[in-house]
Amino acid sequence: MKLNLKLRLLVEYDKESGRWSAVFPELPGCASAGDTEAEAIANAREALELWFEPSPIPKRRNAKWVELTVS
Repeated sequence: MKLNLKLRLLVEYDKESGRWSAVFPELPGCASAGDTEAEAIANAREALELWFEPSPIPKRRNAKWVELTVS
């Protein structure tokens, strides 16, 4: 099964830095930037993949991991 999930990406040019920022508002800390709009979007895609990678989080003995799928 392939997951189709649409997310909003806010892309904005910053005159001060001369670069483009790309931020996923619903995903705290998931952001990127680039010298061009296309580069910022490509970098945001990579940031999104990294944001969704599982990180090692310890769990208590009476807890268990459950995976959910959104469709």
